[in-house]
Amino acid sequence: MIDLNGKSAIITGSSRGIGAATAFKLAEFGSNVVINHSSENSREQAEKVAGSIKKKFDVEVLVIQADVSDKEAAEKLIAESLQKFERIDILVNNAGINRDGLLMRMKLEDWQQVIDVNLTGIFNICNAAIRPMMKARAGRIINMSSIVGISGNAGQTNYSASKAGIIGFTKSLAQEVASRGITVNAVAPGLISTEMTDEMPEKALNKMKENIPLNRSGEPEEIANTVAFLASDLASYITGEVIKVTGGMGM
Repeated sequence: MIDLNGKSAIITGSSRGIGAATAFKLAEFGSNVVINHSSENSREQAEKVAGSIKKKFDVEVLVIQADVSDKEAAEKLIAESLQKFERIDILVNNAGINRDGLLMRMKLEDWQQVIDVNLTGIFNICNAAIRPMMKARAGRIINMSSIVGISGNAGQTNYSASKAGIIGFTKSLAQEVASRGITVNAVAPGLISTEMTDEMPEKALNKMKENIPLNRSGEPEEIANTVAFLASDLASYITGEVIKVTGGMGM
């Protein structure tokens, strides 16, 4: 059984989608959670997620606004989390954006924004969190990659590059901190029903579903289940791995 009672978890980008589902799942198993959102526009949704968790589970919930692509904001997120919970047991780097388009038409700002949030954001958060985790000689870091970081996808050179970078980052950091009792793994979702995928053209969605042996898109909770496993003692001997949760896509 997964038991996270007394643990404290930070989930970046957790006002909706996979991040919100992960916060719910970790709270369900007993962990206190930090709900992170990037801007004032997402504050209401983040507070709604926090309220639902408090109502359903006997855990503490903290809501913090921070754009992870901003190093000072990322450092503040970690500092405020430590001030509240004193330690970071679980860090889920989920915050991400997409700015899809063919490379020949892609603007530099669309490339840079995706890299800044999806990849540099993970650097910023881990850079701030790793010292207290090493001092505690324990911790679980789970980074959200994507199947397109492994296989690539036309029209997503920026997004695919950022997600592939996360895999290299994960494997390297796992080697750096293993001796301190910290595991670092990545989850690579396939096609998951979220607001981000809802924005994709129907033709593109249908084409992707044709390549899924289970013949359906996944649900955010199915990703959250994998994160919860990796955050638990059941995964104590797993580090530096990329767990694909894709319904068989890209097997």
